[in-house]
Amino acid sequence: MKAAVIGLGVIGKVHIGVLKELGIPLAAVCDVDEDKFSLAPDAAHYTDYLKLLEAEKPTVVHVCTPHYLHADMVVSCLERGVNVLCEKPLCIRAEDVPRILAAEARSGAQLGVCLQNRYNEANIYVKEFLKTHRAEGGIGTVAWYRDAAYYASGAWRGKWETEGGGVLINQALHTLDLMQWFLGEPQFVTASLSTLTLGGVIEVEDTAAALFTGGAEFSFFATNGSRAQFPVEITLKTDAGVVKLLPDAVLLDGKAKKFKSNGRLFGKYCYGTGHERLIADFYDCVRTGRKFAIDGTEGAKVVKLILAAYRSGGNKTAI
Repeated sequence: MKAAVIGLGVIGKVHIGVLKELGIPLAAVCDVDEDKFSLAPDAAHYTDYLKLLEAEKPTVVHVCTPHYLHADMVVSCLERGVNVLCEKPLCIRAEDVPRILAAEARSGAQLGVCLQNRYNEANIYVKEFLKTHRAEGGIGTVAWYRDAAYYASGAWRGKWETEGGGVLINQALHTLDLMQWFLGEPQFVTASLSTLTLGGVIEVEDTAAALFTGGAEFSFFATNGSRAQFPVEITLKTDAGVVKLLPDAVLLDGKAKKFKSNGRLFGKYCYGTGHERLIADFYDCVRTGRKFAIDGTEGAKVVKLILAAYRSGGNKTAI
C-alpha cells in the first residue's frame, strides 16, 4: 500500500492524521505551497500531481484540493488505474459528472467519495430504522457561522468558478446527502438563494432554502449567517412517529437514544468522527477487491441536488 495526498490544506491534514493513525505509509504528497511539505517530512514532495502519479505509482491517492480541481484529478487517477479517494464535493459542474463516471467505469481502480457522516452511529441507526418504517417527509437544518476571515483564508473560497457555490455545496452538503440517503432521490427542487450577511465578501450564497419533491419529499434550510454555531438537525415524519436526528442522539417521539462517538475527531468538530472509519473501509476495499459503497454514482447524487438548486432561481426544476 502506497498512499499519496494531493492538497495539504485543512482537510489534507485530516487525511494525513488518519493515515498515520491507521498505520498506512504516506509515500508522497503534493501541493503548490512547498512550505506545507513540513506536514509530511518523510514523504516524497511534489508540486505537480501528474508527476507524482507517474513517478510514485501510488496505490491510493487522496484528493484534498479546492473544489474546482477535484474532477480533473479524479479522472487522471482513474485513467492511470490508481484508486482515488476524493473529498467532497466530487465535482462542481454538471458536465463533470458523466466524465467522472465514465472514467470510473473504464478503470480497474476504485473511486471513493468522502461522505463520512454516513459512518456515524446515529446516522446508521436511522438508516436501519427506515428499512422497516415508512418515511413521509423530512426537514434538514444547518445554521452555522462563517465570517470574512474564513473566506479570506483561501483565494478559491466564496467564488462560483472555484468553490462552485456557497453554503449548500460546502458546509451543508453532508446534511443534504444524509437527507437523500435516508429518504431517496427527489425528482424536482424549488430553491431560493440569498447572500444576507456576507455581501461584498463573497459572490456565492450564504443562505439557502429548498423544497425537494417527487420520489422523495423534504425541505432544507442552510445558512452561514447564524450568530452562533448550532448542531445540525434532521427531522423525519415516519409511520412510527417523529424521528429527530442530532449528531450523537436520535429522538423518537421525544424518547432519546444516545450514541457514543465511535471514532476519533480529526480536524474541526463539524467534520464529525467518520473520516477514520471511512478511510479504513476504503483501504479494506482496495485490499480485498470489495466494492466501496460511496462510489462515483453515490457521491454524485448530492452534487446533482445542489446543482439543480443553483439552477432553480425560485422555480420548480428537474434534478
